[in-house]
Amino acid sequence: MQLSIFRIKIVIIFLYLPSFLFAQKANEDSAFIAANYIKIEKMIPMRDGVRLFTSIYIPKDENEKYPFLMQRTPYSCRPYGSEMSIGLGPNNRTLLHEKYIFVCQDVRGRYKSEGNFEEMTPAKDSKKTKKDTDESSDAYDTIDWLLKNIKNNNGRVGIWGISYPGFYASASLPDAHPAIKAVSPQAPVTDEFIGDDANHNGAFYLLDNYDFTDYFEGTRIDSGTNYKEIFENAHKDPYSFFKTMEPLTNTNGSKYFDKKAKIWNEYLEHTTYDDYWKARNIRPHLKNIKPAVLVVGGWFDAEDLFGSLRTFEAIRQQSPANNNIRLVMGPWTHGEWFGKFQFGFPTYNFQSQNKFYHEEIEAKFFNYYLKDKGDFNLSQATVFETGTNQWKHYDIWPPANAKPVKFYFQANGKIANETSDGFDEYISDPAKPIPYTNGIFEDRNSNYMVEDQRFAAERPDVLVYETDTLTEDITVTGRLKADIFISTTGTDADIIVKLIDVIPDNEPDFHTSYKLNGVSHTNNLQLAGVERLQRAEVFRCKFRNSYEKPEPLVPGQITEIKFDMNEIAHTFKKGHRIMVQVQSSWFPLVDINPQKFVSIPTCDKSDFQKATMRIYHDAMNSSSIMLPVLH
Repeated sequence: MQLSIFRIKIVIIFLYLPSFLFAQKANEDSAFIAANYIKIEKMIPMRDGVRLFTSIYIPKDENEKYPFLMQRTPYSCRPYGSEMSIGLGPNNRTLLHEKYIFVCQDVRGRYKSEGNFEEMTPAKDSKKTKKDTDESSDAYDTIDWLLKNIKNNNGRVGIWGISYPGFYASASLPDAHPAIKAVSPQAPVTDEFIGDDANHNGAFYLLDNYDFTDYFEGTRIDSGTNYKEIFENAHKDPYSFFKTMEPLTNTNGSKYFDKKAKIWNEYLEHTTYDDYWKARNIRPHLKNIKPAVLVVGGWFDAEDLFGSLRTFEAIRQQSPANNNIRLVMGPWTHGEWFGKFQFGFPTYNFQSQNKFYHEEIEAKFFNYYLKDKGDFNLSQATVFETGTNQWKHYDIWPPANAKPVKFYFQANGKIANETSDGFDEYISDPAKPIPYTNGIFEDRNSNYMVEDQRFAAERPDVLVYETDTLTEDITVTGRLKADIFISTTGTDADIIVKLIDVIPDNEPDFHTSYKLNGVSHTNNLQLAGVERLQRAEVFRCKFRNSYEKPEPLVPGQITEIKFDMNEIAHTFKKGHRIMVQVQSSWFPLVDINPQKFVSIPTCDKSDFQKATMRIYHDAMNSSSIMLPVLH
């Protein structure tokens, strides 16, 4: 596999330029922090005696009282010591210059904090003794200490966090300290078996978790300021590396985790939606929430798109008396609303998108609820509509005027609003899994969520269905649902469904102009004929009736597989076509299904088998994708 011209241009435009400019701003902001803030470091005691390392940045100007703006993280409050850094708070220059008492805390068992770390700490609704702690109680105790020991505060607290820190923001909400007035979980990890980092619909996300766990579960060194990896993870071509290593049990070989990684062992041990995963799902605990909440996510978040959407949904549904719950979904990958990546073609302008979110949404949210400054009149949902590339505002999410329309698979690779007859088939071979991306990337290619899918369409083990050329725009806004009728010669299978916007062959090139070190540059992006991915999801078929109790498929028996594909806000333009691709592997993003009903983490290589997959589209077994079409 070779890195395509399309991919090279994406990397140049979306990564190099923003990173360079952001570094310049970070240096400027660090100087501002040093001139305007005092930094102190404290070990704050929790109710059970465990002390958590906390960095506190206090404005030097004492002419007014300031609210706290806090982040709790497993990823380090560095820099430690006297050095000042932009890392103290949100990557939002408006808030930095607005001035808050910024607080950053290493959570239990991470970096310089005491105690034992636990993956996605289970919430405890009932705390009978001081030993009954969770992330809500740790946030509570920290805030109680801050209010009593940091002078010149106004008695209000805001909490924010992206990704894992987004989970800690969510986890502060149950039984929240009364001083907490505004919380912003951003790309929060939420439910790791159903849709976030570890698994999607029971299918294990191999690449992300393997690379992440190696460092995250390493040994603490240098007095807690760093971690040493469990082993040297030096793969350059993940596809070949994991293909050679398979099956999954080999990840615990002596050269790799060697059973030394607690979380990795837990992942491989808990292969169903058992009490381990249920205890780590924060959603059931997000009830009767009182603080204002701003949930933020990105449409192209490869890690926690599910988390953003389902956290908002859980709080809104379980806190009906709270009218201050808002959702923002922008044109971003994971946590990159500070400007590193934007859904840019054909309206790339990361600086204006960055400024809009930071100044018009995030800063106004915290200023209003923590400082009584200005107003915050945001609609319930503010979402970026791709295709038309504009922000849309909805009083209810998903919008009420989005009507479910089924697009049925048909013979001859067509999609239409009526059923067809027959079936299509392909051979799924675990020895030749379909790559999730078109190129060799040392780390997971986050941009696969908008990647050209022509490389997959050419394979015989990928089915392709598409509409005729659209005669008018079709705007799809809300949750997608796949309904696939399959049969297989095996006893288990994965189904991956991808929704794609096919750009016409006469689409003009997109030109991007920018200045770097005072020199003007122009990049041309070729869009003609691109099959641009809009949404994709995997489902492990043995969980079709229950995530708790998997069931084998019956060879040759037609079985209905229904699953959600998260929400979308996209306009398929006139002259484009809507495409759906169906396949049974997505490697090494997702581990290989042996296509046999076995425990995948402990099975042998001999358990892996080819399977003939049939996708049916007749009147009785009418495979389809449901699109919520705006009217």
